[in-house]
Amino acid sequence: MALNNNSKTGDTFVSIVMPCFNSAVTIKNSVASVYNQTFKNFELIIVDDGSTDNSRQVINELEATYPNIKSIFKSNSGPAQSRNVGIQAASGQFIAFLDSDDTWHPEFLEKLLGCLEQNPDCTLAYCGWQNIGLAADRCKPYIPPDYETSDKASILLKSCPWPIHAVITRKQEIDRVKGFNDAWFTAEDFDMWLRIALFGKIVRVPEVLSYYHHKQGEQITRNRLRAILNHLGVQKAFLKDFPGIEKSIGKQNCNKLIYEQILYQAYELYWAGELGGAQILFRKAFISGQFKPTDLKYIIPAWLPSGIYLNFIGAFRKRANQ
Repeated sequence: MALNNNSKTGDTFVSIVMPCFNSAVTIKNSVASVYNQTFKNFELIIVDDGSTDNSRQVINELEATYPNIKSIFKSNSGPAQSRNVGIQAASGQFIAFLDSDDTWHPEFLEKLLGCLEQNPDCTLAYCGWQNIGLAADRCKPYIPPDYETSDKASILLKSCPWPIHAVITRKQEIDRVKGFNDAWFTAEDFDMWLRIALFGKIVRVPEVLSYYHHKQGEQITRNRLRAILNHLGVQKAFLKDFPGIEKSIGKQNCNKLIYEQILYQAYELYWAGELGGAQILFRKAFISGQFKPTDLKYIIPAWLPSGIYLNFIGAFRKRANQ
């Protein structure tokens, strides 16, 4: 379907929300990928979340260079609230999100918006993506499955199905779920997509059209445990709010979906040497019952007092690595 690019009134118009925090080095590249789009009927809303570098100066320069940029400067409060501020300022009937260090293929807007216009009963369109800046085996292009032809509820509940910049959704859907829940510092996008995608049809564009840029050297963040616990919190809160989903999947299956991943992540933290986080997750896996007898040699020590556990396991791992 050909999209009309001529004006806001009566035509397809998309608002792109771009939160920014200390992104002076990367934001020009992200904004350039927006203005390289083949679909031109958009506005870009940049929300600076209290940056302490020279992001504000760069944003002002971009605003003077490109048309249809709205810039908003606010005190630091995290990505969820920044995106909500951008949504409140949006004029489009469609919303897309692009972080200030990621990019799009030039046909991202055209193809996803075209897919939504051809499928007016769908709440959102999603596409494939590719990591940039990691080892070659972790940067292969990825096209997700068509979730509407599979067990959508189980798959989407297990983990966030796409990065935030690989989706376009209707603004009325975001308004319906009241935007991002800023109680979650991470996983706020997972929370919102669950509340939109599980209660309406979604449609896939089976092409890689978005790119996630990893900053050099950032492999394990200081906040990885918090991210895991936020993800778990989103899952539990969602099932509490919508008990019909748990009933349709089955309580035992829901427990397995959620806590098998917690055990896997406990091992990841353990082998990365993040023993405090691993201890917390091993305990949660034990309480859930989602473990095998062979896991007990890692789980049982996790019930030691934290100080003893850290010293004991730390010494054990050090000897094992000698």
